[in-house]
Amino acid sequence: MLGGRINENGKLVNLPRDESGYQTDVLARLAEDAIRRNSRGSQPFFLWLTPHVPHNGGPADPDDPAGTRTTRPPARYRDRFASQPLPMPPSFNEADVSDKPVGIRNRALLSAQKIAGLREAYQQALEANLGVDDAVKSVVDTLRSTGELDNTLIAFTSDNGFFYGEHRVPAGKVLLYEPSIRVPLVVRGPGIPKGVHRKQLAANVDLAPTFVQLAKAKAGRVMDGRSLVPLFRSGSAGANRDLLLEDGPAGGNRNPRQYVAVRTPRYLYAEYANGEHELYDLATDPNELNSRHGDPALASVRERLARILARLRTCAGPSCRSTGDLVSRP
Repeated sequence: MLGGRINENGKLVNLPRDESGYQTDVLARLAEDAIRRNSRGSQPFFLWLTPHVPHNGGPADPDDPAGTRTTRPPARYRDRFASQPLPMPPSFNEADVSDKPVGIRNRALLSAQKIAGLREAYQQALEANLGVDDAVKSVVDTLRSTGELDNTLIAFTSDNGFFYGEHRVPAGKVLLYEPSIRVPLVVRGPGIPKGVHRKQLAANVDLAPTFVQLAKAKAGRVMDGRSLVPLFRSGSAGANRDLLLEDGPAGGNRNPRQYVAVRTPRYLYAEYANGEHELYDLATDPNELNSRHGDPALASVRERLARILARLRTCAGPSCRSTGDLVSRP
């Protein structure tokens, strides 16, 4: 994204609408400067770097697809992924959505023109993320050059996933399906084992408790999440955790998309404000093609998940962590 306005230490600054004002690069330079300034002191410091890409943003290119919003890659990476195909998992442009709630059932199949536009949007998102890679490298290089790297925790993640045609959803987030709720989480720092992949469930509300514990600080607010430090040390910690997912309450019962749901290591169960339900066995149906909310064979599973959900939807603080449960929003 070129241009825009940023708040720099209380001063509003308008960025030029050319490559010198490419936001990801500007933010990376500001991050480098912040690291150099703070590394001179003896106090720990916290840096939160959040590039806008790959969110949609302009200005648009002349060859951008009509009717499909895209991101803006830096000029140095434009068309780097021009030959990259659009991923088409089994859920892509799902043929039969009769088992889905009304918000999905009412969606038409994606046209060939729309799919072509999605491919272009996907390619540009990949190209924009190369700019994010550059920003990450600049942060790491600056931490290394200032002598801070070996004493710094780095967490790389995102606030949400994104749809590119799965379940007929051409773009967006907030829905409870895997493309929306799965995000990367890469952590590096003192005491964290190198090259280890943990498969336990975690959520964005875990980040604050993790930072608080590692910084030996005291939280000023009640935290619903749980520190991930035990996962750094053990592959079995938190193996049976359940996550609460929510969307709402905008629109109240008139919003067919409003839901509360629980995601366990195996199942996804949802209750919608309009009375609809979904239930997926992710062990046998990882693409969430067949909701089994009405399947008698899973009646006991549905009842158990409904009980867990009833407790999680009103919990706060320690009561959310008593059995390892977490609260999240996709």
